[in-house]
Amino acid sequence: MIWFILIVIMILSMIVQSMLTSRFGKYSKVPTSNGMTGAEIAMKMLHDNGIYDVQVVPTKGMLTDFYNPTNKTVALSEGVYSNASVAAAAVAAHECGHAIQHAKGYAPLKFRTALVPMVNFASNIVQWILLLGVLLMGIFPGLLWFGIALFAVTTLFSFATLPVEINASARAVSWLKNAGITDANTQPMAVDALKWAAYTYVIAAIGSLATLLYYIGLARRD
Repeated sequence: MIWFILIVIMILSMIVQSMLTSRFGKYSKVPTSNGMTGAEIAMKMLHDNGIYDVQVVPTKGMLTDFYNPTNKTVALSEGVYSNASVAAAAVAAHECGHAIQHAKGYAPLKFRTALVPMVNFASNIVQWILLLGVLLMGIFPGLLWFGIALFAVTTLFSFATLPVEINASARAVSWLKNAGITDANTQPMAVDALKWAAYTYVIAAIGSLATLLYYIGLARRD
């Protein structure tokens, strides 16, 4: 049963990623009414929220945008930074939503950030521990459970990410509308683009939980 669930999740993940890429490509061709690029929109949203110590910088790749709370930078991908489109506006505003969360001490973001050191540690070794745990299950059963504990940390991080991402999108679409960046025609496009982006995190969290349950079931059968 768990294998069927994992296969379904994998298929859904591919569908969602395809839809996200399709929506981004479609809305990247729809210009913003004021002609502002993603970088300009990001700076305006930050300043409108009283944030002046965050830099907006370009980064390579497609949909590789992120906010780095360590050095306070909003990194926008090549298709967002200099693009004056609805898709660029939505993505730029979303990343700035994270900067606003950071500035305001948004609790879910603080919780997720606190998990980062543990997740980094777990991610580096968890696959090897799980592999050895399965191979040596009859000799060292505790090793598999240790791997499961490490994987549980990454699963917790996936679920902790959900409210952070959803809230950043909510801040983004609200500001885009109130700032006049989007109108009655383009606002639904921005919402749609960010909706599909959010689905990727939902699928990732569900997939992580399903995988965790698989390993727990494996360990309990020993």
